[in-house]
Amino acid sequence: MVRDGYFYGLGSIVAAVLLGWLTAWLYYALPVLLLGAFCLWFFRDPDRHIPQTPGAVVSPADGKVTDVSVVTSGKVSWNRISIFLNVFNVHVNRSPIAGVIRDVRYQRGKFLNAMAANSAEENEQNIVTVEGEGQTIIFKQIAGLIARRIIFTRKVGDTVARGERIGLIKFGSRVDVLLDRNANLQVKVGDQVMGGASVLAMLPVASPPETILAGERRAH
Repeated sequence: MVRDGYFYGLGSIVAAVLLGWLTAWLYYALPVLLLGAFCLWFFRDPDRHIPQTPGAVVSPADGKVTDVSVVTSGKVSWNRISIFLNVFNVHVNRSPIAGVIRDVRYQRGKFLNAMAANSAEENEQNIVTVEGEGQTIIFKQIAGLIARRIIFTRKVGDTVARGERIGLIKFGSRVDVLLDRNANLQVKVGDQVMGGASVLAMLPVASPPETILAGERRAH
């Protein structure tokens, strides 16, 4: 479980006990008790089986794929996969690939419905660039109507593993993944994905220099 779950959940349970004791009415304490139980459940953090296939891009979050399209960002054309998280999904975020975090940029903005097309540009969000296996991936943690708190636990220069936990968006949100146009997409709109476990796309993997040299020596 994420640490925040203990803060919200146990805090609510303690408040429910006090209400029940002070008022002697379970009627008043029960809603607060249920809220505490929901928070403990909401902040769950299950282990996942992380695919080890070279070039695999895993989902950074649990949720439903709501958009697969081509967009332009920074004068570069990208494949974009958008994933919507409702309040019942696991909200722990994971790194899509293994590599080094090259950039982290927090953008203040609105709190529009995360399903809206313009939320990807206008909403408050955290934009992370990861470079690894000869590829660059950008993923965005995007706030929504209810989600007002984005947490990112890494910094520029950190090395991350594929599927490693890197943050959290509280109470419903959206995650966008921007990939190179040569990516072989593995999902479509309507698919349900699991953070760290579901493969969104396969990227070409550059051959290691020693492999290339060995091949050249054999050719001669």
